[in-house]
Amino acid sequence: MPQLSPLNWIFLFLLFWAAVFMVSVLIWWSTKIYFSTKASAVVDAKENKWNW
Repeated sequence: MPQLSPLNWIFLFLLFWAAVFMVSVLIWWSTKIYFSTKASAVVDAKENKWNW
């Protein structure tokens, strides 16, 4: 592995955690959308109790 300056190590560290954060957000978002569409189908099947 080539020698890197300390600033490059900081950039690599931040890039790694940004990638981990983005993947976790994408996983959370996809499961949230999946469950909300399933829950909305159940809500639509019920009678609407609101007047508007």
